[in-house]
Amino acid sequence: MDYILAIDQSTAGTKGIVCRADGMLIARADLPHRQITDDRGWIEHDPMEILANAMAVCRLAVEKAGIDPGQIRALGVSNQRETIVCWDRKTGKPVYNAIVWQCGRAKAVADRLAPEAGRIRQITGLTLSPFFSAAKFTWILEHVEEAKRLSQTGRLCCGNIDAWLIWHLTEERAFKTDYSNASRTQLLNLTTLTWDEEMLYLFGLRKEMLPQICDSGSVFGHTDVGGLLPEAVPVCAVLGDSHAALYANGCHEPYMAKATFGTGTSVMMNTGSVRPARPSQDIVESLAWGIDGQVDYVLEGNINYSGAIIKWLCDNARLLKDSSESEELAKRVADTGGVYLVPAFAGLGAPYWQSDVRAILCGMTTATRREHIVRAGLEAIAYQIKDIVCAMDNYSGMPLRELCVDGGATKNGFLMDFTAGLLGIDICVSTVEELSAAGVAYLASIRTGCADKKAIFDRVRHERIVSHMTEKTGRQLYDGWKAAVSMLIK
Repeated sequence: MDYILAIDQSTAGTKGIVCRADGMLIARADLPHRQITDDRGWIEHDPMEILANAMAVCRLAVEKAGIDPGQIRALGVSNQRETIVCWDRKTGKPVYNAIVWQCGRAKAVADRLAPEAGRIRQITGLTLSPFFSAAKFTWILEHVEEAKRLSQTGRLCCGNIDAWLIWHLTEERAFKTDYSNASRTQLLNLTTLTWDEEMLYLFGLRKEMLPQICDSGSVFGHTDVGGLLPEAVPVCAVLGDSHAALYANGCHEPYMAKATFGTGTSVMMNTGSVRPARPSQDIVESLAWGIDGQVDYVLEGNINYSGAIIKWLCDNARLLKDSSESEELAKRVADTGGVYLVPAFAGLGAPYWQSDVRAILCGMTTATRREHIVRAGLEAIAYQIKDIVCAMDNYSGMPLRELCVDGGATKNGFLMDFTAGLLGIDICVSTVEELSAAGVAYLASIRTGCADKKAIFDRVRHERIVSHMTEKTGRQLYDGWKAAVSMLIK
């Protein structure tokens, strides 16, 4: 039997999964990595630790699957996006830690480019922000002496996590990325589908610093995964994690949408193979993927803190012993008692684009208990999704009829019920937990001819959660959220 190996390199850790050629997941292994933070709110990862963990989870997953490594036919990679690494093309060593997508340290870069914000949005589809890759690359060049030196000799490589992993995993030392990741750098021209010379000039970068852009299902190179496999197999599916989840959810047609609940949440809608003529100002445009020489476009809104709220409630606020306790506590109270948490711990993303505001907890009285605060934290995830769905509905003129959802937090029944109620539409919860890894495993299996697309997607299943909240209640709750957000945004 043929098998596919997939790596899902996310914000909190790295997963390795083994799938049968028909897409059935048979084994999974996980390893966390350090979150390197400081009191400025800067967030970094060690790229060498991420690379070592990627190798390790592959080995662990194959061992758990109990299969012959020689049965692995291909490798797929999904990755956290906008987390950047810069490294020496000759030695492969990073010049600095990976700067994580949540990190707003490049705000000064974005601020000085503010007069060009409209032009940047027109070309790249992205709102000027320090959260995208380009400003982070610029920050590295301006603050890391080794990066400056290597850039002058043509040895500096700048890429998202996918490019870093591809370079180190492939025998060819392939310096490549796919369309989905390239579209999140704020350097890709969404019309010509090439690195844009004007954007490179604005951010002080050169094309040779950046990876070659490839179809998401092309052969990026070949790997034996550090000696795990007896023969090298193609790395033939690469997608940003949110795009991989969109693909795995079967959202292949226009106006189909999904939300991936991870450390943050990506709400993404497929808009088809033609770039929208009238871009939204509240949410951004990207590419879903490039397959068989054709790209699909997406609208997307990103939430910086969703699952990370639950982690904060556990680790920092110490209101929870572990994340599984959140659902039970939230259900102990009928509502939050008017408490709202606006989780702007590292600013607010779409649709507000306020990188310099900070979180607030408001509406408390002497009757407020930890249950109310925990419930407010969970509800904040749903409110942020509502913000983005409203922006998508306003843009498309076609109100969303259902939302596919995936990710760890979908196990939280309270959160799923509340989200469906607040949105007023059905929520379709994937029965496959690891949708990002599954997406690249599906694509790799199809690209290698191990299985056909119809056979794989005939297996995709969702559990439907129906909205039971009245429209009046949903409107009142959402009005309270908007009032809480207005305390931050002047």
